[in-house]
Formats: sequence, structure tokens, C-alpha cells
Amino acid sequence: MAITDKIYVKNHQQLSSQLETNIPKGAFKGATLDMLFQGDGLEKLDDATQERVLDFSSDFLDCSCDNNPYCGCPERKFIRYLLELRAEGLGPDAIVDVMTDDYMVYAYPGDVLSFLDDAVRTLEAAEGLARVDGESEKRDEIRRAKGDLAR
Repeated sequence: MAITDKIYVKNHQQLSSQLETNIPKGAFKGATLDMLFQGDGLEKLDDATQERVLDFSSDFLDCSCDNNPYCGCPERKFIRYLLELRAEGLGPDAIVDVMTDDYMVYAYPGDVLSFLDDAVRTLEAAEGLARVDGESEKRDEIRRAKGDLAR
């Protein structure tokens, strides 16, 4: 299961009530993305919530793909966001705190830790493949990226 399947909308019930419609708890579920992408009813949200929802939309749903927001770009952008937070030195608990502050979404720290561990293992495999292929520059680049995640 992808990490984006484990990202949840904070105060989900309150948001559903303000929007006067049911939305899934998962931030990357189809109905949630539809609501964010189309912007229907966002004016019903309080100012602080509306600002965070709009930030989420502009940061993750902004692409030119024909089938946006179902093109995979929002999930890839969010994964990049998580990896950048880790590269800044944040641990799983801090990453959850930042994503909650930034976008009113959350995950369980254990899920974030598992995602980061999987990312390191994937980079280890890519590093090995680069070594076998004789791609020393690529291997060094991958090793640095792995170091950023593993520290």
C-alpha cells in the first residue's frame, strides 16, 4: 500500500459538515480529490481551513495532465514533499506535524517511518544496479540521496 493511501484529512467530520457533503477520510481518495480539484463549496469553509485546502490544491493538484487529478501527479508530488522534509532532517513525528500544519492532513508516524525505510531500501537496490552497470556518478548520486534519508 502506498504512503498516499495512508494520508488522512484532519478534522474530516468537521470538514464534511462545513461542506454539507460526505468526503472520504483519505486525502488522496477520488471524492476528496474531486472536491479539492473542482473547488465546489470551498467558500463554506472557515478562512484558515480554506487557506490550507487551497495550498494543498495548488501544491499537489496543479499539473497539465488530461486526467488530472487522477494522473498520479498529486501522489508523486506529495511523496517528493515527504522526502524533502526528511532530507531537511525531520523525523517521522516532525514530518507528521509539518504536514498537518501545512495542509491539515496527517499520517501515523509508524507509516511514515515504514515509507522512509522502504525508500532507503529502494535506493540501496538502485545503488547496487548502478554499481553493476559501471555508473559511478549515478551510484554516488544515489548514495548521497540515501544518506540524506538514512540520517
